[in-house]
Amino acid sequence: MKAVIMAGGMGSRLKAITGDIPKPMVPLLGRPLMEHIVNLLRRQGFDDICAAVRYRAGDIMAYFGDGSRFGVDLQYRLEDEPLGTAGAVKNCRDFYGDEDFLVISGDAACDFDLARLMAEHKNRDAAVTLALCRCREPLRYGLAVTDGGGRIHSFVEKPDWSRVVTDQVNTGIYVISPRVMELVPEGREFDFAKDLFPLLLQRGELMLGLSLEGYWCDVGTPLSYYRCCADALEGRLTLELPEKFLSSEPAEGDSPAPEKWESLDCDCRSRAELMGRLSAALMDMGAEYTDGLRLRGPRFLLRISPLASRSALRISVSSQDTEFARELALSARELAEALERDGAEIE
Repeated sequence: MKAVIMAGGMGSRLKAITGDIPKPMVPLLGRPLMEHIVNLLRRQGFDDICAAVRYRAGDIMAYFGDGSRFGVDLQYRLEDEPLGTAGAVKNCRDFYGDEDFLVISGDAACDFDLARLMAEHKNRDAAVTLALCRCREPLRYGLAVTDGGGRIHSFVEKPDWSRVVTDQVNTGIYVISPRVMELVPEGREFDFAKDLFPLLLQRGELMLGLSLEGYWCDVGTPLSYYRCCADALEGRLTLELPEKFLSSEPAEGDSPAPEKWESLDCDCRSRAELMGRLSAALMDMGAEYTDGLRLRGPRFLLRISPLASRSALRISVSSQDTEFARELALSARELAEALERDGAEIE
């Protein structure tokens, strides 16, 4: 099966912690985000892949090569000018030809059953089938309204709460019949969500939305990046992890038996203000506040507390795996630094 990876993103909102790294190359537990996507595709039978690249395309092409190192056949199509999401895929038309194909972002994290998405698309002979994900806080995303049979009747783009009519988020993962790509104009910006999908609804084409079980995260902000790292470390996101991140699981009911602390400091203007921002950011992840800020997982204990001697926070992680602890401490410091910068910009 064929897949197109959207890999042209710059990752502007992540630049505070990633610098000039192209977003698909941002590391998630020892591997670029896009490598995790390539591994997911390979496991599910999508071993013929084309990457639509633009920003720092050479970095991506140099790392992945022809894909043979990852068990896939990988090609590239370069955008000279911004073409939008649909335009970038149209630029790959010589790759997908007359076959139904999958479109997925190279800078998200997920472990969906993509083969099921393709099978449903083919069974229903749909124009487009979207992977949907239920989300309790859907304001940052586009929403898809479906009937009882999964047919999409309308879209709501990044609503405020007064316009939220469903919890089904459009993940940007699609199976597409190549005939609908004929509606995408040549040589100008054209987006799936803003342009192509409304056009297909107007024409009465069958657009399906399939709500998939599993994990999905748009890694677009420092907070979502940190949360995704923690979710992967705790097993909520299924990834093929490098050996240094693997360790035996504790027996049921056992608490971690940490061997040492990995500690890093983060300078700041106001210790209390930054602690407040971190407390709010990590509240939904089950943080504790009785002794500094603590976040517990099956394999780690994270503690963040102000230093008495200077305006800084100390970030410490305890785990049996020292590499694991170091990686988590670095991710937590990156989050704190990003929140510190955000606070300075507001002032």
